[in-house]
Order: sequence, then structure tokens, then C-alpha cells
Amino acid sequence: MTYQTAQTNPLTGSRLLAAALLLGLANFMVVLDTTIANVSVPHIAGALAVSPAQGTWVITSYSVAEAITVPLTGWLAQRFGAVRVFAFGMAGFGLFSLLCGVAPSFALLVAFRVAQGLCGGPIMPMSQTLMLHIFPRERAGAAMGLWSMTTVVAPIAGPILGGQISDNLHWSWIFLINIPVAAFVGIFAYRMLIAHDTATRKVPVDYMGLALLVTWVGAMQIMLDKGKELDWFSSPTIIMLGLVAVVGFISFLIWELTALNPIVNLRVFRHRGFSAAVTTMSLSFGAFFACVVLVPLWLQTTMGYTATWAGYAGCLNGILAVCMSPVVARFVGKVDGRLLTSFGVFWMGLMAFWRTGFTTDATFWNIALPQFIMGFGMPFFFISTTNLAMSSVNPEETASASGLSNFLRTMGAAFATSIMTTAWDSTASRKHELLAGAMTNPQATLDGMMSRGFSHEQALAQLDRMVQVQAIMISTNTMFMYAGVVFMIAVAVVWLAPKPRPMTGGPMGGH
Repeated sequence: MTYQTAQTNPLTGSRLLAAALLLGLANFMVVLDTTIANVSVPHIAGALAVSPAQGTWVITSYSVAEAITVPLTGWLAQRFGAVRVFAFGMAGFGLFSLLCGVAPSFALLVAFRVAQGLCGGPIMPMSQTLMLHIFPRERAGAAMGLWSMTTVVAPIAGPILGGQISDNLHWSWIFLINIPVAAFVGIFAYRMLIAHDTATRKVPVDYMGLALLVTWVGAMQIMLDKGKELDWFSSPTIIMLGLVAVVGFISFLIWELTALNPIVNLRVFRHRGFSAAVTTMSLSFGAFFACVVLVPLWLQTTMGYTATWAGYAGCLNGILAVCMSPVVARFVGKVDGRLLTSFGVFWMGLMAFWRTGFTTDATFWNIALPQFIMGFGMPFFFISTTNLAMSSVNPEETASASGLSNFLRTMGAAFATSIMTTAWDSTASRKHELLAGAMTNPQATLDGMMSRGFSHEQALAQLDRMVQVQAIMISTNTMFMYAGVVFMIAVAVVWLAPKPRPMTGGPMGGH
């Protein structure tokens, strides 16, 4: 018996609508949690006495833990059934959201975020798989359009909600609000869908594959997060972590490709369309998400924005994204998916290059306008890339393919965030030294400040602050340029996929 993505028991009418809304809400909540903490990092860091750079661990720890469990969903669904895995994930997600909200220290908060991510990981691919399970095959395009829309909207809503909560309530509520949603969705989705659960079979546990996955992913993420703090490869710890990550990754590939019952089905990469699509997805989403994290961090630490206004500045892409999602869904399966994807990614790259011209005098609308216009192209990327990947695999590989594609996307986001925030900090430090050394007659500037009533120490601090603000601005623009380059590379990668076959039964109707 093989795992069924099952078009055997499609729902109809109001039950289909209710189930689809529950699954969409679950996916929305899990994706929301990847961004809701972005604008809250300065609040969390200040409350728990850590630096803003360390505060980003709240984001990356969740993403990495989520990514570790995402590719296991194919095995979990085969062993326990998609509905049971989904419901258990919702229960654990709600429990650890509570523990995150009451965590008394930063170390415990990160630990609970890891556990929250481990429970949340299966929810995203299981919601996608169940959406295809309950919809008739001829309406699979509508299913993926609805699912993809929640993936588009959630990262946009996160900064707004996080900003409002951080400024007006307490940062802990960004986690506590998950509890009623997780309970409601978990209970009602289980009761509604358990009779339509997917077929199961007893499969052996690939303990070695799981251990190797946790080892190389964990080592890589810790290396990226701790690199700057430990001065990178001048530190024996970083060298050791790098070696563990490389050896663990190679061992993982060899083991999973040769194991009789691999916990991660890497064989789906034999489909060139899937490989090209998920590579494009990982590169593009990594660049996109890293910018989503960077913008509120820059606005709050340097430009004097509150968490709420930083959230507003980053959310306007949601307007056009929501408007365009149903339009793009109509084209999926009818227009070459490579063309749709490359247009969306190219559009996002143009917006990244636009933002390389920011200055410290930038107004709210200078910052928000590129965000707003970027929303036009986002659905072309999110919806068409997901469809291109999933339509390239065999029906029985849907769960494994969904898990792997979400794993790579999530890992791309986590790794890119760590790399960009570290590079941002390092570049700002280098630019600070260069700008300070290039100043002409700084003593005259200090004298002018002291003549207006500043003490020598105050004048010196003010001058250093001015230099630091400019250094951070240059560094921020440099990060946007790097993101733009990654987007353009992704545009080229998607054309490595073969031309999709014409589909008459919806986007998932062919291979």
C-alpha cells in the first residue's frame, strides 16, 4: 500500500468550504509565526537583556526547527495519517505558544520556539496535502490558489500584528494569540476530516537519517548565528561546527539515497521540474524573507520607528498581493509556469534594486512605496512556483514533495536571515571605520557642538552616532543589492525546468 494523496473522498458544498477555511487558517497561523516576531525583536531583546542580533534567534530557531520536521511529513503521513499528524501538530503548536508567552528567560524562549517549530513544521505541508485530498481533482487549482494566498498574506500580516501587540500590549501576546486559533482549528478540523483520513501503513523509522538531518541543519544554523560573535573561522568552535555541517550533510545525502525506507524521500529530485522549482523557491524566498526581517530591524534601531510603524512600512505589499492572487490563480496551468514564476521573481528583484537608493532622509512613503508595488509580483512567484514544483512529481509523491519543498523554502529563509543580519552588522562596522577615517576636520565639528552647549563626551557621542547611522544606511543598501542579485539568479534557475505539459484538469492534473 502506498501513501494516497487521495482524490478518493473529495468533499462538496459547505463542508468543503468549511474544511478549506480551517486548513487555510492553520497554514496562515504557522506562516504568520515566522514573521510576527520580526518587528518585536527589539522589544524582546530589551526585555530579556540580549542584543538585537541575538534577538533574531527567536526567528531563526523557529524556522530551523520547523524546517527539520517539514520533510518528515511524508513518513509521518504514511505512518499515522495526514489528519492525525495535522491535529497533533496543532495541539503541540498551541501548547508551546503558551510556554513561549510565559518564558522567563531568553534561553527558555528560544528552547520553546524550537519546540513550537517542531510541532508547526508538519502543519504547512499537511494542510497543503489535505487541501488536495478534499478537493476534486478538477478543482485542484482553486485549492492551491487558496492555500498559496494564505502563504502570501501571512508574512505581510505578521509585522502589522506584531507591531501593534509590541507597542500596545506586551511582546508575549504575539505567541499567546495562537492558543485559541490552534484549539479551534485542531478540534474542528479533526472532527470534520478524520473520516477522510489518508491511508496508512507501518513503515520502519529511519533513525540514522533523522539524526543526520538534525545534526547538519543544527550545526549549520548555530554556525551562522554565532559566527560574528566568535569571529568566524578564527574560532575553533566555528570551524568544528562547519566541519560537522559539511560531513553531516554529505552523510545524510548518501544515507537517504541508499536507505530502503528513507525518512526523507530525496528521490523526488529526479524530476527536473521539481528540482528547478524548489531551487528557485529557496533562493527567492530566502532573499525575500531576509529583507522582511532586515527592514523593521533597520527602521527601529536606526530610523527611530516604533514597532507599529515599522510594521506598517513593511505591510503594504499585501494590498496588491491579495488583489492579484485570484488573478494569477486563473493563469496557473494555462500559461507556462516558468514564465509566471520568472516574472514574479524578476519583479521582486527590481524592487530590491530600487531600495538600494535609500538615504537617512527617506520618508515613510519612500520606504513603503517599493513594498506596495512589490505586492503586484509576489503571487506570480508564490502561487506558480508551488504549482510548478508539485505538478512535476507523481501523485503518490505529493506528501514527500510538499515536505521537501517547504523544508528548502524554510531553510532558505533561516539561513538567508542569519547570513544577511550578520553581513549587515559586519558591513556597518567596516563602513563606520572607513567613514570615521575619511572625516575632514572632525575637531571643528566637535567644537561647533560644544559651542552649542554639548559637553565633550556628548559631542563625541553625537558625532559617533551620526557616523554610525550613515554606516548602517550604506550597509542596508548593500544588503538590498545582494538580495537583488539573488533574485536575478533565481530568475535564470527556473528555466532549467522542462516546459510544463498542458493541463486540462487544473494545475495538479498532470505530471
